[in-house]
Amino acid sequence: MSRIAIVYWSGTGNTEAMAQAIAMGVKKAGGDASVFNVNQFTVDDMADFSGFLFGCPAMGAEELEEAEFEPFFQQAETKLAGKPVGLFGSYGWGGGEWMKIWQERTAATGAKLIADGLIVENGPTDSDKADCEELGRKMAEAVG
Repeated sequence: MSRIAIVYWSGTGNTEAMAQAIAMGVKKAGGDASVFNVNQFTVDDMADFSGFLFGCPAMGAEELEEAEFEPFFQQAETKLAGKPVGLFGSYGWGGGEWMKIWQERTAATGAKLIADGLIVENGPTDSDKADCEELGRKMAEAVG
């Protein structure tokens, strides 16, 4: 069975809640998901996984979190070519521009984006959690 890494950064817990719901979706679809805060996961760990779901909220002027997530993702980008990847995150202002930029950046690595980036305003509602589970299901199908 292929393993899926769900790697996130969360300042308020909203993106973490999304990560947990995504993991539930992977598991309901028969997949094997492991959830990591970005400070618990290294680029070297990527070799143990077949697919990746990355989560980060919009920060500042709709950017990825700069202290931990952005440095990690810069390194991770070098290992994404040909891999199934999904993106998710929450926001409290703006219109989701950070996700559009992040999707384009990730696609440029040669990664296989499994869906449009999933964004949630503030904390995930029950409906949002269902969308998160659906993203997890798509990833489980993508890695087989």
